[in-house]
Amino acid sequence: MPTNVDNTANRVPDIMHYESRIWEIADILLAASIKQSDFPAYMMPFFALVMLEGRMRNAIKEVEAKNHITAESDPAEFREAFLDEDCGFNEYIVMEGKTLQSICMNDTTFDQDFANYLKAFDDVLKKLLGVDRGNSQKFLNMDGIANELRSKKILLQVVSAWAEIDLSQYNNSDITTLEEHIKRKWADISASTAGEQYTPEDIITLIADIVASKVVKPKNEFIHVYDPTCGGANLLFGTADRLAQHGYRHLATYGSEYNDALYALAAIESRFRDNSTISYGNTLTNVPFADHSFDVIVANPPYGTKWKGYEKEIKNDQKGQFPGGLPSVSDGQLLFMQHILWQLSENGIAVEVHNGSTLFSGDAGGGESNIRKYIFDHDWVEAIIQMPQNEFFNTGIFTYLWIMNKNKPASRRNRVALIDGSSLWQPLKKAKGDKRREMGPDHRATIVEALTRFEPSDICKIYDREYFYYNKQSLTLTELDDAGRYVEEPIKLKKLHSISLGDVEDEDINGLDADDFAELMNEISQARLDGESITVTAEDGTQYYYDDRHHSMVRRRGSIVERLGEGAFTFGNTTSKKLKSLKVIIDAVTSGDYEIIPHHFDTDENDAEVAAFMERYVFKPFELGKNVIGVELNFNKEFYVPETIASPEKILGEIEKLNAQLKQIKL
Repeated sequence: MPTNVDNTANRVPDIMHYESRIWEIADILLAASIKQSDFPAYMMPFFALVMLEGRMRNAIKEVEAKNHITAESDPAEFREAFLDEDCGFNEYIVMEGKTLQSICMNDTTFDQDFANYLKAFDDVLKKLLGVDRGNSQKFLNMDGIANELRSKKILLQVVSAWAEIDLSQYNNSDITTLEEHIKRKWADISASTAGEQYTPEDIITLIADIVASKVVKPKNEFIHVYDPTCGGANLLFGTADRLAQHGYRHLATYGSEYNDALYALAAIESRFRDNSTISYGNTLTNVPFADHSFDVIVANPPYGTKWKGYEKEIKNDQKGQFPGGLPSVSDGQLLFMQHILWQLSENGIAVEVHNGSTLFSGDAGGGESNIRKYIFDHDWVEAIIQMPQNEFFNTGIFTYLWIMNKNKPASRRNRVALIDGSSLWQPLKKAKGDKRREMGPDHRATIVEALTRFEPSDICKIYDREYFYYNKQSLTLTELDDAGRYVEEPIKLKKLHSISLGDVEDEDINGLDADDFAELMNEISQARLDGESITVTAEDGTQYYYDDRHHSMVRRRGSIVERLGEGAFTFGNTTSKKLKSLKVIIDAVTSGDYEIIPHHFDTDENDAEVAAFMERYVFKPFELGKNVIGVELNFNKEFYVPETIASPEKILGEIEKLNAQLKQIKL
């Protein structure tokens, strides 16, 4: 692996002066009627070319200085020494000294020279660039993009413009810095490409600082860092670089990505880093590092992305990634959260970016709540931090950092910090898509300090773990009439004389023929749907009906009226060739309900809490049903600040002042 060249000694200009020049190339694309949202797809492969060429030319200098040979003096030994650097290989660049700039000098041979230049890369880089890909993944799709630009007759013009970007004067760190800025620019203009998985630089820095404050391994030991949804690896490599700045020099980075172009960029960058591996494919089904556990995991998984397309594989997972259950197929964030915890070492720290749905979506007993319960049951959540709105490029919603720790200090066990960073931001001078705010150094330091201190403050609240649990207690309520009565025992009426539906009376119920009997049953059903009054008369003349005014069943025997309490008729019938009968039962009216009640881990305390709740708030007869335990978090409730409203006296005083001012106005 080549070491960093000293660009200060060569007095070369700051590498960022190339940023504006790179974006001038976009003018060529615009003139060729290429949509701005498609610019990243047309620029990614060429940026990869100049990045690779610059780094290979740096590596050539390193090999020459280290081994005192050149490609001309000893081709075989030089080739072997260069390949030992394991940073990729291109025959044209390394052995023949050719560059993009040199092959653009002759426009008559350019097409063939450019084709040879691309084919001269090693097989791995050709695959990532999308050269000679055949039926394989297109990744950066260099062949396809080159053909489109050739058909528009601007290929030579575009390549010549990129050839002016000479990165061989800069070290790997400088090139990475430029790459990050370019990726961020892509994120600004195309949420369907880089922006889809791009984490802003200020959030990357915050996550990296949090990780650095939490890692407990000695600095002379290896730190294994993983990002299961790495995109272009900005978050992954940004975190590793920050750890290196904090003195952790032995770092290994692992990433996984399913987007062709983003995977290719991350994999190319990994060639210039020690101990770095990027895997292609669906992390949850491929599980590329199943035999690894990681000290640090960072991730910004996609929000609200359906996983129905690989539902079968997830449900048949045999590795045990999802012990808490499965969420709704409409959002896979909690799948990634479980995968991350499954791969996190016993002393590991994880920081994940999520939207608000992972805090509260799903009902008790449902997939999302059960997953949260599983995670909280294991006491793996150390803190959750609310980020400002409008912090990300393609969404303006609130986002949250989940700080997961499998080895919480004793003083933090069974406790969780909620940190409100929603007001810690400064406006951007120029909006970048939906991103209109950023967290400055002081804002980030405030959050890290709150997490480090783990004490109540204006932005930090500390809760016992059980605070986020609740009982969803089902119960059956018995309805009461105005006097608080209900039909305690069912009243069964067998010998009936007639039934009145509204103003229509049917006599001799048991004498009806089959057709009339069926019609009567239809009328009863319709009357109940329409809310019509129903009166049932027994053979002894006793009448039963419902009194809407007092919400009570009534029994009338001559002049004697008895209110039986809240209840309802239930009608049943049997028919056959020889028998037709109508059965009527008057019974209590019940309704299903549930109550949300605070939960306690201690069974006796929990039973007492439920009983006290029922005594305090439930005033009808009830029977307890199933109790389901749920877990959810509500930042708005915990950090709610009621709006201050002026007193009536102050408002009236202001009105009087306005009236006085209006009287002084001369019309």
